[in-house]
Amino acid sequence: MKKLLYLVSFVLLNISCSSAQTKFSAEALETKLANIEGTQVLFQDIIKKHKGKPVVIEVWASWCGDCVKNMPKLKELQAGNPNVDFVFLSCDKNTEAWKNGIAKHELAGDHYLVPEGMKGSFGKSIDLNWIPRYIIIDKKGKIALYKAIETDHEQVKSLLKSLQ
Repeated sequence: MKKLLYLVSFVLLNISCSSAQTKFSAEALETKLANIEGTQVLFQDIIKKHKGKPVVIEVWASWCGDCVKNMPKLKELQAGNPNVDFVFLSCDKNTEAWKNGIAKHELAGDHYLVPEGMKGSFGKSIDLNWIPRYIIIDKKGKIALYKAIETDHEQVKSLLKSLQ
């Protein structure tokens, strides 16, 4: 019985932390996100900007309790991986809440605001159903892990070590 429980847990973990997606859809890549200065930037250009380094993309929002609760683990991840770029995609409802959240949590990295939030076209194009959500991209710009959530911290940590 114990072995069966371990097997079921393993399968569920792999489903929740799927890396089956190998590239972003054209719709996702062509989405314009707002940078901190308010300029519109294509998602594909954000990815290109970081090519040559592993990248952690975190989709989050300042109103998200799980996102806020996850901040210490995120900071630990950043401290342990100085050669990894961190890109934050916020699903906040407005610019003021987004910028206040960045300042309050002292988030180091590149910041972008997702148009229409979680339920908009960008969210749908990346199958966004939970935040915080991690997407990890390798040095070549390929997706190494497509869906990870805050409870997948150890898997994310291990994967980043292997990508450096």
